Amino acid sequence: MTSPSMLAAQQSAFIELLLDDEQPMPADWDKLRFDVYRNAYRARIVDAIRDTYPRTERWVGEDAFRRAAIHHAIRRPPNSWTLDAVGEGFSEVLSELFSNDPEVAELAWLEWAMHTAFVSADAEPLDSASFASGTAGFVENDWASMTLRFLPGTQLQSVEHDIATLWQSLAARDHDAASTSPERWTPATRSCVVWRHGLKPVFMLVDADEGRMLEHMLEGSSYGDACAAFADTVGSDAAVRQAGAMLANWIHQGMILTVSPLEAS
Repeated sequence: MTSPSMLAAQQSAFIELLLDDEQPMPADWDKLRFDVYRNAYRARIVDAIRDTYPRTERWVGEDAFRRAAIHHAIRRPPNSWTLDAVGEGFSEVLSELFSNDPEVAELAWLEWAMHTAFVSADAEPLDSASFASGTAGFVENDWASMTLRFLPGTQLQSVEHDIATLWQSLAARDHDAASTSPERWTPATRSCVVWRHGLKPVFMLVDADEGRMLEHMLEGSSYGDACAAFADTVGSDAAVRQAGAMLANWIHQGMILTVSPLEAS
């Protein structure tokens, strides 16, 4: 009978061989059968990653994408019960493999964020009326201490390229990558925010100021603290005015789930 420790060692060796061609194979293993299994395993992993990142594949090409997907599987083997999660961290791998083409990793980040927003928990955002009702009794200190919860799956990332235009141009399966060159902003002057609107994941690009404000609020900062940090950049009066416009836009876009209650301030 094989002991649990021996079985675990065999399973570990099997996984290492699946992922790394350089690993030595035990002499009593059937190399031909194992190669067939390994190729099928890798093809399934690549297919799962391709399903999550169709636009990224169109942008870099099938061959380069396949090599990157296999590299990702070697670097970050699947550890979840579902293949939906196999593409997690792919943008980080791409940032290394395509260091001279940073828009590749940004595009992949957007695809993953859209994917995870789509499968996030159902939630009903605040509208203008419910926000007004929830904050009707606020005084100055309440506004300063107010915190926001955003819809599940909401994510934010600083970007250097016009990935919104790139995203649209790559929607078609017959897209000609050679005909597209996304505008680059240096330094990064935009942020991309992703959330779910109803049943559909959506995104928008915002300027650097709004991106920093959103980052503070997503991390749980109070509205007052976020405005104070914003004021260091644009001044107190402009910070209050612009932060108010940003908040109104987030409500309009259906991004906010709850506002801190009056008694929590």
